[in-house]
Amino acid sequence: MNKFEQIKADKDGLDVLPDILRYAEEGWEAITEDDKARMKWYGLFFRKHTPGFFMMRLRIPNGIASAEQLRALADITHDFGREEMDITTRQQVQLRWFRIEDVPTIFDRLRGVGIEHRQTGMDNIRGVMGCALAGLSQHELVNASPVVRSLSRRLAGDKAFSNLPRKFNVSITGCVENCVPAASQDLALVPAARETAHERKLGFNVHVGGKMGSGGFTPTRPLNVFVGPEQAEEVSAQIIFVFRDNGLRESRSKARLAFLLDEWGIERFRAELEARCGWELDPAGLDLRRTYEADHVGVTPLRERDRYAVGLAVPVGRLSATQVRTLADLSEAYGDGTARFTPGQNVVLTGVAGAHLRALFDEPLLVQLRLDPPPSVRGTVACTGIGLCDLALTDTKAHALAVARQLEHMLPASGRPLSIHWSGCPAACGNHQAADIGLQGGKARIGDQVEEVYQVFVGGRLGPAARPGQQLLAQVPAADVPRIVEQLATAHANGANLLEVGATVVIGAA
Repeated sequence: MNKFEQIKADKDGLDVLPDILRYAEEGWEAITEDDKARMKWYGLFFRKHTPGFFMMRLRIPNGIASAEQLRALADITHDFGREEMDITTRQQVQLRWFRIEDVPTIFDRLRGVGIEHRQTGMDNIRGVMGCALAGLSQHELVNASPVVRSLSRRLAGDKAFSNLPRKFNVSITGCVENCVPAASQDLALVPAARETAHERKLGFNVHVGGKMGSGGFTPTRPLNVFVGPEQAEEVSAQIIFVFRDNGLRESRSKARLAFLLDEWGIERFRAELEARCGWELDPAGLDLRRTYEADHVGVTPLRERDRYAVGLAVPVGRLSATQVRTLADLSEAYGDGTARFTPGQNVVLTGVAGAHLRALFDEPLLVQLRLDPPPSVRGTVACTGIGLCDLALTDTKAHALAVARQLEHMLPASGRPLSIHWSGCPAACGNHQAADIGLQGGKARIGDQVEEVYQVFVGGRLGPAARPGQQLLAQVPAADVPRIVEQLATAHANGANLLEVGATVVIGAA
């Protein structure tokens, strides 16, 4: 039994709340190593690089937050943190720089506005993802957000879901534009149609076993199952239970669903799922996803006449408390009172009337968070990075922002879409192997110094034809990365296939 299985066997993570409240009185120095792990069941992360300060990860189902919730988050970061908040690649939110003494008050404030923080770390189902324009998009066949919300409510606080072999990622979307990284999820429900002699039904095809990290990007596999919206939650829950009861727990590096599927095969897994559901599962329908990837940045007409979504680029996903509070105000002044976070770490205001667009465009915030960003800023994604994450080996956000700003003046403003994803370690929170250009941070001895370095990947892709990026270079010093990325980005802007031009860049780097 590895140490984390022992920690869970000794005490369920959901039973740690009384200890958290006790530590809030005794101070962070009293926290045991085992309870530092269990605290993640309440979204609370001890950070070894910033002793005495904590991070909290919150659930924002489908990435949809109300103006009231945004103001609460802004107030928390102002009152207890350092005025900053990060959007994650799972459409979730991370708050930082607060002390254990403040945690009970923060929990109360979050509860007061309906924000859930439980089971957002360790061996749990993480925040459930969906299309940022769910319920509004012209390109949506099924509004999946009710399923996302219902499943999220079901799992939080329920010990039936609190002891998995490893983390479990879920996306559920009826959008055909591949705006959610379905291919990298443990469980992905994607838009589909199934025709019988009597009807044509819209719903979801079920895909399983995708992952980042743990040996690299493994795309999902089709399970040959179609579910309607009314079945989606229960089938999702039963898939999770199959993993819970049969996943490989001996080695942390082999504990994801993908490895169980390697051992069992799809047919055995499907048969076990059908037995648990208690009804005959329908075979997969027609996959209705298109081939391109949308990010919902810019102005998008919505299904309702004369209503628009305005997607704003958030450089490397980091917002200040003032910006969050202003987003809340703008969402009420111009839109439907919500802001929606995207997997690209950006934010969308929805329900904006056509007559109000010009006034919204003139708001000062849109100078900082642009609706027409250059391709390098629009497509840059970065994990938290060293200093604020215990696993990271490089300063990803600083490096990513510097390179994006450098490329801003070198690439055509209306050029090809370009994705540049940065991860600070092999855990791949920046989804670097799913991007046109991906960078994975590490450390290496160069001469007499240990330096930050990056592996460089190219040609990653999501969507129905997902494929992992291919490694182009290893152990590139961080100082040399801007030049390498510039060469690759320029070639991409000129229409080149990065998998084909990679050899030229390697020669140039040497």
